[in-house]
Parts: sequence; C-alpha cells; structure tokens
Amino acid sequence: MTPLAVDHRGHGPLAVVMLHGIGGGKTLWDDAHSGTLAALASAGYTALAMDLPGYGASAAPAEDSIAGMARAVDDTLAALGVKDAALVGHSMGGMVALEMALSCPGRVRGLVLACTSAAFGPPGGDWQQAFLRDRLGVLEAAGSMRAMAQSLVPTLLGDGPRAEAAEQAVEVMSRVPEATYRRALQALAGFDRRAGLAQVWVPALCLAAGRDRTAPPEVLSRMAARLPHGEYAVVEGAGHLGPVERPGEFNARILQFLAARLT
Repeated sequence: MTPLAVDHRGHGPLAVVMLHGIGGGKTLWDDAHSGTLAALASAGYTALAMDLPGYGASAAPAEDSIAGMARAVDDTLAALGVKDAALVGHSMGGMVALEMALSCPGRVRGLVLACTSAAFGPPGGDWQQAFLRDRLGVLEAAGSMRAMAQSLVPTLLGDGPRAEAAEQAVEVMSRVPEATYRRALQALAGFDRRAGLAQVWVPALCLAAGRDRTAPPEVLSRMAARLPHGEYAVVEGAGHLGPVERPGEFNARILQFLAARLT
C-alpha cells in the first residue's frame, strides 16, 4: 500500500510515532497546536506524526476498521525503515496504537494512550449504534464538517483551555473529509480490545484528562490496571482535546514517561 503521510523531526535512537483522533490529522502535533513533535525532537527522539488513512495527504483506507489503520501505520514504519517505536495515540489514535501492540507487537516499544479506551462503549452494540446516529445526525443537521466542528468542539473542551484551542480544533476538524469522518465512525463502533489488555507486555501510560466526558478518567484508570506494565496519570481540568487545550502539561507527562520507562 502507499505509505501514510508523515511529518518527521529529530534524529534519535528511539522513534516516537504520534497518531491523531477522529477529528484530527498530523497537524494536531505541530508547533501551532500541541507542539508535541517539537518537544519530542528537542528531547532527543525521532518524532514522526502521521495522517491516518483518508486524512490529510494519506490515501483513503482499504477497509473501515481500526485494524486496517494499524496495518497502514505498520506498513509505513516498515517503508521508513523504522524497526520499532513508541506510539503516542490520542482518542482514536490510542485505539490504533493499542491494536498495533496486539497485532504487531514486535513493532511497539511502548505506548502512551491519551483520552482513549480499549473498546468503544459497552458490549452489545446498542450504545454504539445510538452514538453513530447521534454523531451522523449532528453532521447532517450542520450540513458541513466546519459547521459540525463549530457545534461539537465546545462540548469536548474542559476548564480554562488556552485561548486559541477551540479555534484551532475547529480548523483541524474542518479539514477532515466527510467521507473519512463517516468511515472512521464506523471503525470506532466496531473496536473492542478489552480481552487483549493482559497480553500487552510493553510499558504503557494511560493519560487521562480530568474533564474528559468522552473518555473519562475512570476508563483510563481501569485500563491501566489491566495492562501488565500500565500506569495512570491525569491532566486535571483538561477535556477530550487535552493535547491542544493544555499542551505543556500533556507533553511533560509524555516526556517523563518516555525518559523513565523507555530510555
């Protein structure tokens, strides 16, 4: 397959790959947004931010699944000659990172799972279908990705985000193709890796946001407890878009984990 689009900064012995959420793209991690790409490079890592399939400059996916996204990331790392890497995943990107740790464990040195979960909602399917109807209904009522983002982003923020966070999040989400967003929603609805958590043997930081209503702190805490080498941290006051709302605190947590557990 065609490799995913990648922003690359820094040259160090450990590669760290950043994976975005459903309303994101690799620009989430650049200097104008979370600044994670620069923070990692400055700390001596090889920092790689990817556009997942269908986002930004990456080709549309061959299938609508988290597993398919994980294979695309794995293929891209192989094409880049990256033997293994730490993965930093936000929201949907955290699901992709967890899937990679289970489906291609030799590629993964460690995980930062931010504002995410091991499954999309409770088992059974009713909740997932209701969520799909709600999110697609918001999109159809809004009439465009930009209008939907303007409506949705404020509901994802926590307490006292930096002044430009909402505007930046709307701008990033507005650039997501509608077809990609619809496919990604379907991929989320089918994801459930709870049973595999006990088989993830790499160090893993479950990084919560204290005011996140999409992936609440207790979800991250339970996930950390089920991971053999899991640990839990929380950025108080932040919402689901925490890496953009409070980038300094999120980046500091990531760097502390990498330094303590992987270098």
